[in-house]
Amino acid sequence: MTRGLALVARSSAVVVHAPVARIVLPASSRLRLRWLVGLMTLVIAGTATASWAGDTRGAEGHHPYLALGDSVVFGFITQAGFEYGNADNFVGYRDYVGPALRFDAVNASCPGEATSGFISSTGADNGCRPFRALAPLHVVYTSTQLDFAAGFLEAHPNTRLVTIGLGANDLFLLQEACTNDPQCIAAALPSVLATITANMETILFALRATGFHGVLMIVNYYSLDYSNSAGTAITQLLNEAIAAHAHANGAVVADVFTAFAAAASTFSGKPCVAGLLNASPQNQFVCDVHPSQSGQKLLARTVEAAYRAAIAAEQ
Repeated sequence: MTRGLALVARSSAVVVHAPVARIVLPASSRLRLRWLVGLMTLVIAGTATASWAGDTRGAEGHHPYLALGDSVVFGFITQAGFEYGNADNFVGYRDYVGPALRFDAVNASCPGEATSGFISSTGADNGCRPFRALAPLHVVYTSTQLDFAAGFLEAHPNTRLVTIGLGANDLFLLQEACTNDPQCIAAALPSVLATITANMETILFALRATGFHGVLMIVNYYSLDYSNSAGTAITQLLNEAIAAHAHANGAVVADVFTAFAAAASTFSGKPCVAGLLNASPQNQFVCDVHPSQSGQKLLARTVEAAYRAAIAAEQ
């Protein structure tokens, strides 16, 4: 994911505001010069070594788990500086799910990935391509994330679980294209949601077409502030769009939206105050929109519960 999203209705207007996670490295036009220089220094110095490619397969005799998606899945940290030179610095829910379920976890996610960019190398992108050009992902691949996933599943027919967290960056691109104009966003939102729905259908179908028969799971998005009813409603619309074709493709949903709501319920519905989000680099009492480690662990528990429920339902 990249910027967290909440479209907040004001009168008849709709304003993008933020309920899921925001990345500070979106489209190339917004990449910061210092960040670029720092990453280029790392690349030139050769610090991005082959060790970041070692997570591309499950050990023989073990069952792989493939995690796909955006910056939430990646474990992204805003303004991490030289830490971007080693993907091991970024711990996401996949790192907790793998050991808990005794799977060999592989994380192919990319910060800023949008649904179209996931499918096509020329598809709409909110920062994934410039990020991966300058910093390592958790695994090495030069194709689209979908092509990598399909190849991985064909090569590893014993894969038991595939999770995918994707869709928020499509809304961030809408926000940017409309330069935050409420009328523009409101007019284009139905079309963008329809594109998300269609792209997710393509992705889910393609993953199943590889012959994958394990648990295919959509990990939905949380609201940054459940007390903001308008923004939370838009998060729900996004979640409906990404899960619209789940059942048709034999996919289940890990309901992170509800899990975060429950965890934040004793904190006035605010995941930030509940400690589920990272602190902002500018102000430790204001949240960045990416999950903290407690937030990632809650995501992991939600995924684990959804997986066990799916297995139980098959028996």
